[in-house]
Amino acid sequence: MIRLAQNLRFLRKTSGFTQAQLADKIGVKRSALGAYEEDRAEPKYATLSAIASYFNVSVDTLLFRDIENGGIIPTDTEGKGLRILPITINETGDETIPLVPVKAQAGYTRGYGDAEYIGNLPQFSMPFPNLARDRSYRIFQTQGDSMLPVPENAYVITEYESDWTRVRSDECYVVLTMDDGIVFKRIINHLESDSTLILKSDNPLYEPYSVHADQLLEIWKVLGYISFDLPDPGTASNGLQEIQKSLGDIKKDLRVLLRKN
Repeated sequence: MIRLAQNLRFLRKTSGFTQAQLADKIGVKRSALGAYEEDRAEPKYATLSAIASYFNVSVDTLLFRDIENGGIIPTDTEGKGLRILPITINETGDETIPLVPVKAQAGYTRGYGDAEYIGNLPQFSMPFPNLARDRSYRIFQTQGDSMLPVPENAYVITEYESDWTRVRSDECYVVLTMDDGIVFKRIINHLESDSTLILKSDNPLYEPYSVHADQLLEIWKVLGYISFDLPDPGTASNGLQEIQKSLGDIKKDLRVLLRKN
């Protein structure tokens, strides 16, 4: 649950400021500050950063923690604390799609909410009609073989999931967690039952594991992927031969059963 309104009101009052005084210090109109405190509006990321900097707290603390009661973090099973998503705009005013390559993924765990960090990632516009212009997207590069047949070093195209209750079971997502960073997995269940997600690899060699909602930072729905590693025709041919042989064996078994009956 986002706690910006409560935290902002508490910090202002304990500092002895009126709304007009604080608004002047952080460079916004008093009416805008009042709307933030009453949860009727959301500040832009630059304003959010200015508020956090003025009170010497992190943006994460300002959004998620219960500052008045010692920084207790309420469990957020909807992801509503992540409504402030840093985005990048090109010269025509369209939102661009940042690419998070493997070498940048460790840094993304720390900088996912930093507009400057996101702006320094490679940016792209993609001409696919499947991607709506009013949505936010990221491209993540895969590593390892846990999601075969999606190959290692493929680029998965994802859409930002702002409401975690809309996550669909048994579909693929890129999940950003505090402990494991970026993972590309299939989500098996929803958060509504026990505030926990089960993450499963498509490669059966990897065991599923659970992640509590308190560990989640971002969820991105996988829409598709791009790979520059074309399949080996020899491997594909061998796989087809194995399928044909298995079908032949099944036919033989059926004939034997029919003769016995």
